[in-house]
Parts: sequence; C-alpha cells; structure tokens
Amino acid sequence: MADDRDREGTEITVAEFHKKIKEAFEVFDHESNNTVDVREIGTIIRSLGCCPSEGELHDLIAEVEEEEPTGYIRFEKFLLVMTEVLLERRYRPIPEDILHRAFEVLDPAKRGFLSKEELIKYMTEEGEPFSQEEMEEMLSAAIDPESNSVHYKDYITMMVIDEN
Repeated sequence: MADDRDREGTEITVAEFHKKIKEAFEVFDHESNNTVDVREIGTIIRSLGCCPSEGELHDLIAEVEEEEPTGYIRFEKFLLVMTEVLLERRYRPIPEDILHRAFEVLDPAKRGFLSKEELIKYMTEEGEPFSQEEMEEMLSAAIDPESNSVHYKDYITMMVIDEN
C-alpha cells in the first residue's frame, strides 16, 4: 500500500512540475513553436525556484541543447531535464541565515549595510564577477536611493524564495 501511495504522490508532483515548467517555458516561447532562445534558459530555470551558478547553468544548457546547437532549446528536451532537476531538488536557493552571515563577512563593523561602492567592489572583483548588466539589475533592486547603500537584512528578505 505504501508503495502505491508514494508512487501516486510522485506522479502528482511530476504532473505539477510539468505544468509549472510548461507555463514558465511558454512565457519565452514567442513563436509558439515549443522552442525558446537559449539565452532565456537561465531566467526560466530561476523562475522555477532554482539557483544554479553560471557553471551549473552552462552544464544544464549543454544537457538540453541539440547535438548541433541552433541557439534554441526544444520544450520536450527541457521538460525531461527540468523535471529531473526539480524532483532531485537541485540548485536550491541558499537559506536566509547563510546569506545574512555572508553579508556580515563583508560588513565587519556590523553596520547592517554596505555602501554602493563597497557592493560594486565585492561583486566585480571577488569570486565569479558580475557582468555590468547583472550589476545594474542588482543595484536597482538592492540600493536604497536615500542612503545610496544596501541594507542587507531588507535585501535578503526581498531576495529569498519562499519554498511553499
């Protein structure tokens, strides 16, 4: 009995995932031909609550791309790979407390904020650097225009994905 219930639960989950994946994919399927531009895949994947690194995203794209890359990704292939990713709960977002600790490392004085200049320095000179476009997008969401700084507790609350 338990096996039947588990299998049924998984089937419901798979059906829910298929629906979510199809809805997210269709937003970017501008020609309504079951393909999307490969450059949109990261946005689609992130809209499904997954947060892969750029390297992981590159690997995922390689997995869903055709043998001869066309610049487009077919829905059928994306659906298979993305269903597996969601079932395995891969690329889960980082928990709020860990994000908070990471910001505190950048703010040794524990002021509760980083200046715009500090944030730009950390995001472009350390680790996997942000592109200019990513930097502008993040700054527009993160920076408080009055203080010209990011109050990271508020920013983290805004960034965190609700898993329910």
